[in-house]
Amino acid sequence: MKLKSDKDLVALREAIKKDKDPNKPCISICGGTGCRAGGGEKVRLAFIEELAKQDLAGKVDVLRTGCHGFCERGPVVIILPEEIFYERVATEDVPEVIAKTIMRKELVERLLYRDPVTGETITYNYDVPFYKGQTRIIFSDNTRIDPTDIGGYIARGGYSALSKALFQMTPEEVIAEVKKSGLRGRGGAGFPTGTKWRFTRDAPGDTKYIVCNADEGDPGAFMDRSVLEGNPNSVMEGMLIAAYAIGADRGYVYVRAEYPLAVQHLTLAIEQAGELGLLGDNILGTNFSFHLKIKAGAGAFVCGEETALIASIEGKRGTPRARPPFPANEGLWGKPTNINNVETFANVATIINKGADWYGSMGTESSKGTKIFSLTGKINNTGLVEVPIGIPMRKVIYEIGGGVPGGKEFKAVQMGGPSGGCVPAEYLDLPIDYESLGKVGSMMGSGGMVVMDETTCMVDIARFFLSFTQDESCGKCVPCRMGTKRMLEILTRITEGKGEEEDIELLEEVGAAVRDASLCGLGQTSPNPVLSTLRYYRHEYEAHIRDKKCPAHSCTALLAYSIDPNACTGCTACARACPVKAIRGEKKQAHVIDRILCIKCGQCFDRCKFNAVVKD
Repeated sequence: MKLKSDKDLVALREAIKKDKDPNKPCISICGGTGCRAGGGEKVRLAFIEELAKQDLAGKVDVLRTGCHGFCERGPVVIILPEEIFYERVATEDVPEVIAKTIMRKELVERLLYRDPVTGETITYNYDVPFYKGQTRIIFSDNTRIDPTDIGGYIARGGYSALSKALFQMTPEEVIAEVKKSGLRGRGGAGFPTGTKWRFTRDAPGDTKYIVCNADEGDPGAFMDRSVLEGNPNSVMEGMLIAAYAIGADRGYVYVRAEYPLAVQHLTLAIEQAGELGLLGDNILGTNFSFHLKIKAGAGAFVCGEETALIASIEGKRGTPRARPPFPANEGLWGKPTNINNVETFANVATIINKGADWYGSMGTESSKGTKIFSLTGKINNTGLVEVPIGIPMRKVIYEIGGGVPGGKEFKAVQMGGPSGGCVPAEYLDLPIDYESLGKVGSMMGSGGMVVMDETTCMVDIARFFLSFTQDESCGKCVPCRMGTKRMLEILTRITEGKGEEEDIELLEEVGAAVRDASLCGLGQTSPNPVLSTLRYYRHEYEAHIRDKKCPAHSCTALLAYSIDPNACTGCTACARACPVKAIRGEKKQAHVIDRILCIKCGQCFDRCKFNAVVKD
């Protein structure tokens, strides 16, 4: 069936909605990569099988959706239309959920979310603190649609923004609306999206390209992957509107091959949109045509940089080039090219449908809308959160994230991926926006938030992130290739207790040179973890160098274990756990660790129930 006009799209939407009873029971199951890894797909199949056994097939829908965001509690199941939230559901729980909740409208109490502070059970999805503190726009449909069925997206208003743009707006009006909204690129730099579109439209040339950058390579970041897995059509609709605005008739989604589910769902979305005439020639009966292809990247982090990404699509080695010329003037195969990331495109349809003023009502004066963050590290509630830009960091970490586990103290949060800076506890009330983070030596980046507690060594964390960027450096320019290598050597030496007094000054000097002289964003931002930790945690560097001590008791080379004779009960648990027999002592008497034999594996520390094993 080809949609030949905007009226055909409306008719299709009404036909799909007519077949859907909003009061019909529906079991919505998270089908994102995280929940699938925890057995979510087996749970879905178990629901289908059990419904058939109870003669309920067809009377109750089973909906496989995209990521619900609360990865810590997966597999997640929501019973609609009541919005009952069940967490960590296993296949053996399925018969009870069907018997009680579906058939008798009773709750399965043990599957409800339990507040870790009050112990109170929470029934409904929207009352769970993790969701309650969010403003979900991009993720709003992730519990409501099957990403493998374009019909669900259309039924909830999908492609109405494209129709509005094609039939009610000129390309110039589309660009003006996006510009007025204040949408900034969500890939890291935060460049105004409307301005970038304007540059590409004004560039001379009949052939222009749209590229979606889905090469998400930050450790711990999975925002773009989840959007593509859960709602690929929202990204495609944004790309179509952008293509209409700048005058492009072809485009690419550059997605890393390590995202097989995202690639699979995106492939299906492209095929289904093509069958309906939402991709291809003369879309909705207009003169506008757009053809979209997928380019699977090989996983090079540097290909997230737009000129390296362009080289990779062209079949060349993915290395950056000097700018200008910028891709807006000379990009893919030398033609004007507009590049935005997944989240940026996913915002566009909402802006066109609801207007720039509505979108601009969220966020700050200079940073509008919402931002998706991957909340990971030493945090109770790991997962994906979508919040208004400008929200205080404390609210994300403590109200949405549930705070730091085990009653430990919050120490820092590393923002913006491996090239971001570490923000200390004194800035917990800092608003999360581009300018505020820049002032404290960090950045928004693509949206990674790695929380650290008192057990995290800031010297070692700087070494960890720098080792990633150094390994991912393409090696094209000397400052990045040699500078990051030299910095990593120094940091490694310090964490091994071999640091020297001049190392701190040398790190600052080399870091500044790499930042100022590197060719692309990877090199220019790679010193951030080092420079920010030197700024706020210099005392830890000094302790490693001068005292040969790691204040966080994290660096193995500077660590020693001993047993407090006053706390040791002689239970022998530590001795039995030691793999090298380095612990001696009689039963019910204080034990001793032979530091010559000790390999510092930490088994004794983890096994002791009396806090008798001490890190020195």
